Amino acid sequence: MRRLALLVAAVFAATPAHSQTLRVSLQALAAGTLDPHRATTTEDVTVTSWMFNGLLRFPPGSADPAKIEPDLAESYTGSPDGLTWTFKLRQNVAIQNGLGILSTEDVVQSLKRAADPKRSSYAGDFADLDSVAAVDAHTVRLVLRRPVPSLPGLVANTRGGMIVPARAAERADFATAPVGTGPFTYSRIEPGSTILMAHPGYFRGTPKLAGIAVRYINSDQTRELALTTGELDLATGRRDQRWVERMRGEKGLVVDMFTPGEFRTLLLNTHSKPLDDLRVRQAFEHAIDALRIAQFVGLDVAKPGRSPVPPGYLGMTEDLPTYAPDPVRARALLAEAGYPNGITLKAIVSSVSPQLSVMEVVQAQLKRAGITLEMDVVDHATYHTRIRQDLSQVVFYGAARFPVADSYLTQMYHSRSAPGQPAASLNFSHCNVADSEIDAARGDTDPVHRAALWATAQRKIMAAACAVPLFDLLQVWARTARLDYGYVLDGSLNLAPPITEATTLRAP
Repeated sequence: MRRLALLVAAVFAATPAHSQTLRVSLQALAAGTLDPHRATTTEDVTVTSWMFNGLLRFPPGSADPAKIEPDLAESYTGSPDGLTWTFKLRQNVAIQNGLGILSTEDVVQSLKRAADPKRSSYAGDFADLDSVAAVDAHTVRLVLRRPVPSLPGLVANTRGGMIVPARAAERADFATAPVGTGPFTYSRIEPGSTILMAHPGYFRGTPKLAGIAVRYINSDQTRELALTTGELDLATGRRDQRWVERMRGEKGLVVDMFTPGEFRTLLLNTHSKPLDDLRVRQAFEHAIDALRIAQFVGLDVAKPGRSPVPPGYLGMTEDLPTYAPDPVRARALLAEAGYPNGITLKAIVSSVSPQLSVMEVVQAQLKRAGITLEMDVVDHATYHTRIRQDLSQVVFYGAARFPVADSYLTQMYHSRSAPGQPAASLNFSHCNVADSEIDAARGDTDPVHRAALWATAQRKIMAAACAVPLFDLLQVWARTARLDYGYVLDGSLNLAPPITEATTLRAP
């Protein structure tokens, strides 16, 4: 324990000493990218969310689409057919680092960048964007090929909706030294850390915090010790019920759990033998007991789900084909497919505890059904790289998106989102059975008919056994009781507590 305490002290020796510098730790080895259009991991999305704005925003502490409000835009309107959206921009919004005032051209170029698969990991979200142009010095107009049910969410302050100033994006070092318009601005990178400073020209007012020191600590034990000894103010927690209960018992600490959860799913690579055989995928489905997996994590933090679409999303249905846990049936299906002695599958697995521990349970359940899962355990950044190279037969993935069925179905189950496609996203199963319904729903303005199309898509995906829905894992963070967010935290689509101009640290 003394050795661990010395390690924690060494890790935080370089942290800025200012009492209003927020000391944060994320579960990672290092930053991946600070380009918001390329940031896909939780740790990168977290940091970029404190530096950038969208045209619209979810109010701090909310993930409710009904509460979306103007951000860099001061107002917006949509045409009755849902095809034309007009945004009036705030005037005199300062870009960080003295790069001038945000212009309509910055917004136009940012949205075009977000829709470009060569420059954005979220290009698939903007597939129906036909054009974007400046109407005048303060107005931007988007024209869609078809209505997009989640359009306000696409231009809100998350992922591809983050507005990247054109003159900053052109810089070669933008991914490591980004420039936005948000309350905090990039200062520097140090070994194992990213340092942000307050943006004094922020249009909502100069932040009360002097800055944010982000430390990347992959070890749960080290982060926990740093929290309990006062070396940290805020940290990603373990999404594990036992951890939550233990930390709630620590004096001076608060545990925050909030939505949206990251919906955990096992995606089966249908382009990989023997998973190209429906009977083998059905055997896999019958081998998994999703409720027991959720109970292992803890039902306070893991909410079981039955559909390919997460619980609570608009358009999610439970009227679906089901696969009851049945190892005997699984073995029979394998034998029918020509594998009486079972099969072996390979999976790239992240070393982070919330993923690895669950995959060890999955591995044990599969074993009882005659399925051997060989796990190649790698660090989290490597995991993300390799699954996108289509190297894993089984991908355990968690994602939180704008809570409308379209966003999940398009990214996870449309053929254009599969690895190797120009707009590749998260379709690691190469599922293609519901493309027509997903596309039709995107262009349907009748909410009843659109919901029916989404329901049909979900039924087809489950019938094809493209994936095994497991559970919705709530976000878990721990903080010192001295940290006042400046709002009530109920949800955050960026999977982290928003740190805003109103956030403060009370004196010890």
